[in-house]
Amino acid sequence: MDKNTFTGLFLIMAIIAGSIYFLKPSDAELKKERLVQQQDSIRKGLIKAQTAAAKAAKTDTSKAHVVDSALLKSPFGAASVGSEKVVTLENKDLLVKLSTKGGKVASVELKNFKTFDKKPLILFSGDQNHFGLNFTAGNTPINTDNYYFTPSAPELKVAEKDSASVTLRLSYSPTQYIDYVYSLKGTGYKLGLTIKPTGLDGVINNSGNINLNWAASLHKQEKDMKQERQYSTVYYFNTEGQVDYLSETKDDQKDISDKKMAWIAFKQHFFSNALLVKNSISRSNLAVSTDVADTSDVKQMKADLTIARSADGSVPMEFYFGPNRYSTLKAQGSELQKLVNLGWGPLKYINQFAVLPVFNFLNQFNWSYGLIILALTILLKLVLSPLTYKSYLSMAKMRVLKPEMDEIKAKVGEDNPTLLQQEYLKLYKKAGVNPLGGCLPLLIQMPIVIAFFRFFPSLFELRGQSFLWMHDLSTYDSVITFAPIAGVSHISLMCLLMTISTLIYTYFNNQISGATGQMKYIGYITPIVFLVTLNSYPAGLNYYYFLANMLTFLQQYLIKFMVDDKKIHAQIQENKKKPEEKKKKSGFQARMEEMMRQQQQAKK
Repeated sequence: MDKNTFTGLFLIMAIIAGSIYFLKPSDAELKKERLVQQQDSIRKGLIKAQTAAAKAAKTDTSKAHVVDSALLKSPFGAASVGSEKVVTLENKDLLVKLSTKGGKVASVELKNFKTFDKKPLILFSGDQNHFGLNFTAGNTPINTDNYYFTPSAPELKVAEKDSASVTLRLSYSPTQYIDYVYSLKGTGYKLGLTIKPTGLDGVINNSGNINLNWAASLHKQEKDMKQERQYSTVYYFNTEGQVDYLSETKDDQKDISDKKMAWIAFKQHFFSNALLVKNSISRSNLAVSTDVADTSDVKQMKADLTIARSADGSVPMEFYFGPNRYSTLKAQGSELQKLVNLGWGPLKYINQFAVLPVFNFLNQFNWSYGLIILALTILLKLVLSPLTYKSYLSMAKMRVLKPEMDEIKAKVGEDNPTLLQQEYLKLYKKAGVNPLGGCLPLLIQMPIVIAFFRFFPSLFELRGQSFLWMHDLSTYDSVITFAPIAGVSHISLMCLLMTISTLIYTYFNNQISGATGQMKYIGYITPIVFLVTLNSYPAGLNYYYFLANMLTFLQQYLIKFMVDDKKIHAQIQENKKKPEEKKKKSGFQARMEEMMRQQQQAKK
C-alpha cells in the first residue's frame, strides 16, 4: 500500500469516526424517541381497547334492543324513543319554538320588546317548562310531555294578513293518534291550540275530561328582580267573572274544585302567559314558588288542570303571550284586562274609570310620558281645587281663632280636658267654624292619592320610557349606588326630591294651620318613611308625588291672595253676634255636644 492510499483510508476512517461522534443523538433526543415509541405502543393498545369497547357497546346495544322491543310493545311505545327537533312558528309579533318532545311550546320570544338590558325578550325556555296530558292507556300511565311527536312541517311563517296551522302528532297506530294543532295569525299575541284524540276511545280511559299539566319558569325581564317578583304570580279567572291570584310575596298553592275556571295565567310584572280554555276547567291545582338563589328566573309557576272535552272529543284552547298593557289585554276579550291589578275596592274603580281614561286621552297627543304625568297631575289638581280651597279656608279660620283658644286654655287649664273641649266647642259654635273643615277635604282626596300608588307600578306604558335623567319611568332611578346596607344599594334622586318637597309642604302647612305640640312634628315623620319605602318604587310614581307637592304649593300661594285673615276675623265676630237659634249647628258639633253631655252624666 503506497503512501497516498494509506493517507486516503486514514482520512475516510477519521470522517466516519467524526460523523459517529458528532452526529450521535443527545440524551434528550433519545428520551424523546423512546417517548414516541411508547406512545405508538399505547396507541396500539388503545386500538385494542377501542375494539373491546366497541364490542361491549355492541353487546349493550343488543341488550338495549331487547329493552326497546319490550317498550315498543307498550302503549305509544314507538313514540317513546326519538330525537328532539324544533318547529318554528313566527308572525309579526311572536317567535314561537315548538319541541317535538312533548309537542309543547318550548320557548316564546316577543319580537317587539326587549329586556331592560336590550336583549331579546324570551318569556320562558329550558327544561323546567312542561306541558303534557296525563292519562292511562291500558295499565300504563302516560304523560305526553315525555313522548315524541311528528310535525307536519318544520316551520311556519305567517304573513301579516294570513293565518296558518301546523300539526304535531303523537301516534299510537297509523289510525290512532293525538294531534296538537297549533294555529297562528299574521299579527297578534295569541297562539291557538286544539288537542284532537282520534280512534283512542278503546285505548284511553275516557271520562269526558283531560288532565293537563302546565309548568313554566319565567325569565327575568326587568332591572329590579325584587320588584318584578313582587308583581308576579298565578292569576285565575272563573266563569262567574271573578279574578283572583296566588300570593305575590311568598310561595303559595291552591286547589280549586268549587268553581270552574275560564283561564289561568302565569303573570309577570309586565308580561303574561295565559291559557284560555273554551270549555270550562272543572278543577285547578295552582302553585307558585320562588328560588331566591336563582338570579335568571323570576318565579316557577305550575297548573294541574282538568278540562272538559267537546262533543267530538277535542279540547280547543288559546295561549296569550304578550304585554300586560290594559288596552291590549282588553282587545283580546275574555276579561284578560283583569290581569292588570289596579288596586282593591274603590281604588280599582278610581283607576279604571277616572285615571286610566284621562291617561289614555293624553296619550293620544304623543307627548313624552313625563309631560303626560305632568298634565295628568295638573288636571287632577284642577278638579280637586274646590276641596283644596275649602281646606285652606278652614285652616285659616282655625289659625285666626288660635289666640282665643289659647286664652281659654290658660283660663280653664289642661287638668280638665272635658271642660276644655266644651269651651272649645262653644267657641266653634259662636264663630261658625267646623274644626274638621280642614281635614275632611284632605281625607276625600286620600283615596285618589293611594290609587296612584297602585296605578303607576302597573302601567305598562312607562316601561323603558325615559324622562330627564330617569332612564326608565317604570323602575327606580339610582343617582347613587353603594354596597348593600339592609337590602338597600341605591338612592333614588326623584324619591329624594319628593321627600324634600313633602317636608317643605309639611312646614308651610303647619304655618297655615297653626299646628302645635306633637301634631306639629308628626307630619315630618311621614316623609322620612316615604324615603325608605318608595326608594325602590318606579320613578314615575315618585315624579307624580313630587309634582303634586309642587302644584299644591302653587295652589296655596294663589289661594293666599284670595283669603284675608282680617276679613275672616271680622266674619267670625259677626257670627258671634248672631242669635243662637239662627246659627246652623254642624253634625260634628252636635255629636261632640252629645258626647260631652253623656260624659257629664256619667260623672254625676
